[in-house]
Amino acid sequence: MIGTKRQQAIRKALRALAPGIPLLDAEAVLALAGRVQMKALPPSTALWLALGSHVRHSHTDYDSLLAEGYERDAARFFVVDAIDDVLSSWGCQRSIAEEDVEEGAEQPH
Repeated sequence: MIGTKRQQAIRKALRALAPGIPLLDAEAVLALAGRVQMKALPPSTALWLALGSHVRHSHTDYDSLLAEGYERDAARFFVVDAIDDVLSSWGCQRSIAEEDVEEGAEQPH
């Protein structure tokens, strides 16, 4: 495989987490997970946060809700099921809804 060990670990985590992700989405997620801001995180965590962020912004009405004046937390609440639907369609067994409830996790914008 080409790339640093971190890049390889992130790609491996993506294949395991969302095996059915379309190529264009995979490229976008990998770019997000590889950003400087994610360097301090373990590869699997960076990948999960990037995956959630990508789906939220690219496959839901999240940005439209923000533009309409919804607070971030409210907008996230309204799109959580749509995010999980996309992730599920890609073969992902994890759930954003369950993660938020279990961890009170804050994800990147």
